[in-house]
Amino acid sequence: MTPSDTPDAAAETLESGPRRRRVRKGLNRGVPLPLLLPALLGLAFLLLPLLALLVRAPWSTLPTQLTSTEVWQALRLSLLCATAATAASLVIGVPLAWLLARTEFPGRGLVRALVTLPLVLPPVVGGVALLLALGRNGIVGQWLDSWFGITLPFTTTGVIVAETFVAMPFLVISVEGTLRAADPRYEEAATTLGASRFTAFRRVTLPLIAPGIAAGAVLAWARALGEFGATITFAGNFPGRTQTMPLAVYLALQNNPEAAIALSLVLLAVSITVLAALRERWVSPA
Repeated sequence: MTPSDTPDAAAETLESGPRRRRVRKGLNRGVPLPLLLPALLGLAFLLLPLLALLVRAPWSTLPTQLTSTEVWQALRLSLLCATAATAASLVIGVPLAWLLARTEFPGRGLVRALVTLPLVLPPVVGGVALLLALGRNGIVGQWLDSWFGITLPFTTTGVIVAETFVAMPFLVISVEGTLRAADPRYEEAATTLGASRFTAFRRVTLPLIAPGIAAGAVLAWARALGEFGATITFAGNFPGRTQTMPLAVYLALQNNPEAAIALSLVLLAVSITVLAALRERWVSPA
């Protein structure tokens, strides 16, 4: 009989739930004033800009703003490019996450740091780096242009490349964390029964980590949809070709503030939807 099977351990387990609730109730009894005031100030600081956006929104002309040609082009292009960037992130990001979580190789920590670098790298710097790598005179881009006639900057494909660069780390981090939490013995059992490593990954691992992949894909899609700096630097701001919603907001703010507010409301609605979709994984308290 293990220690966890003893009556005392069982009683302690039964009492742990009520005891935890009593502790939480005691902690919630009073809030010190020196903590309450800064907390309320921080909450107001975060909510006030969003409230101002809702108050100043042109609700009466909102349908007209959202159905105008320029806004519809930006909406359509943003949805298309964000979805394509998410698909590309899934194709190359899930295997990368598996490599970081399931294999040991020299420099794995450095590789992980480099993979997560776009999370903290200024987006404009990422756009410059993409130009130096994939531009017509870039390290790789010059060969793509001379050998295959492929030019990425200032094209719709360039938008997808820029969004993939900044969004894929969100997917990799989410999937790697899920893989580390998943029990590898299921994969080992599949391989001992004759399955190849790829078959075990496809038939066993993928179903286990499907929630993590879904969460990472949603985060990557939302990040790609809101990308600005790398996109304008690497792909430019050409209506109908590279002008996504964030770029359209920036341009409309100078000439048509109502259209800028309308597009901002769309991006705000998308952000709220993402948080609602991920509330059980990221938002809800333990």
